[in-house]
Amino acid sequence: MDGNARWATQRDLAVLDGHRQGAQTLKQTVKDAVKHELAELTVYAFSTENWSRPTDEVDGLMAMFAELIRSETPELKEHGVSMRFIGRRQGLSAELRDQMDWATDETADNSRMKLFVAFNYGGRAELVDAARAFDGETEEEFAALLYAPDMTDPDLVIRTSGEHRLSNYLLWQTAYSELHFTDVLWPDFCEDDLVAALREYESRGRRFGAR
Repeated sequence: MDGNARWATQRDLAVLDGHRQGAQTLKQTVKDAVKHELAELTVYAFSTENWSRPTDEVDGLMAMFAELIRSETPELKEHGVSMRFIGRRQGLSAELRDQMDWATDETADNSRMKLFVAFNYGGRAELVDAARAFDGETEEEFAALLYAPDMTDPDLVIRTSGEHRLSNYLLWQTAYSELHFTDVLWPDFCEDDLVAALREYESRGRRFGAR
């Protein structure tokens, strides 16, 4: 979900205003995903590299994230969405960790769609953490040690704002994912953009290394 800062800059707004608008886009995108009957949606909310941003931006993001959990969890529960958080908990406040656990517990019995929120997440960090605990031999045994072993490998990865890279996102899980890049900044992303990505995905042939 890239482009919040550029969106704000284009409008002479503070960066946090861009993040707030991006949060509204996320709320709508989750609803659109449910509408189009997606089984799973994973969103990259905060990376392990994002700690290097200015302190006021990071603090604002943490406060905004905690508020979003409080305000949106009841609606997610009502719409049948289960929410899980993947990433490291180190560095997060006790209050935020408690909020994450509360939201996970509140929505645990829902089965309409799984929403994975990657927060304080890095693909390399996930692989390192799994490798520390690994004493097996197979890919399946290794995958069982990832942050969310029940996550289905994504069929499609959507990257907004014109960037053409994965940026340390789900490096193991996206080995055979289809990639869709759009110039649309995340705060402007809408249902039409989601549908366009889904239609492009449907037009592709997936062989997973076979002919």
